[in-house]
Amino acid sequence: MITAGDFRNGVTFEEDGNVMQVVEFQHVKPGKGAAFVRTKVRNVITGSVVEKSYNPAAKFENAYVERRSMEYTYSDGDLYYFMDSETYEQLPVNKSELSDNFRFVKENMVCMVLSYKGKVFGVEPPNFVELKITETDPGFRGDTATNTLKPATLETGAVVRVPLFIEPDEVIRIDTRTGEYMERANK
Repeated sequence: MITAGDFRNGVTFEEDGNVMQVVEFQHVKPGKGAAFVRTKVRNVITGSVVEKSYNPAAKFENAYVERRSMEYTYSDGDLYYFMDSETYEQLPVNKSELSDNFRFVKENMVCMVLSYKGKVFGVEPPNFVELKITETDPGFRGDTATNTLKPATLETGAVVRVPLFIEPDEVIRIDTRTGEYMERANK
């Protein structure tokens, strides 16, 4: 059991049958009245974020979210298959459980598969990935306005904005949390 007074960022707990994770918290002691805990909590399964206030003595059941490192092997229709590199167990994950940033993942990349009580609810790709550019327009001499970006298609099919000097067949580093170009990969 955990009390609202023990909340910290990242703590997961059960509330009304839902798994919640504390995104932000603040202990408030007003001049008049009782103290309370003001929080932003995210429903781990649906991803929705709500602001709530709790009595510091309110008790909740701890929720243990399992994070397994698994290798993305292939997709078949709406199912994406992940393999545990220790047991070689194959785990199918429905396309609806994948986040938007999964578009930066290619086969054989290691991801974190998140589950609660055996039910998979999400897949976290690595924070940074190196991908090859398959298609982009050439940058022309004289297009030197500061921070000018052009669209580029990556080997996974995702489209990102890159600086004008980037050419096709170059390998670049992408931040999967924001979907932004970071730098050229050192080769």
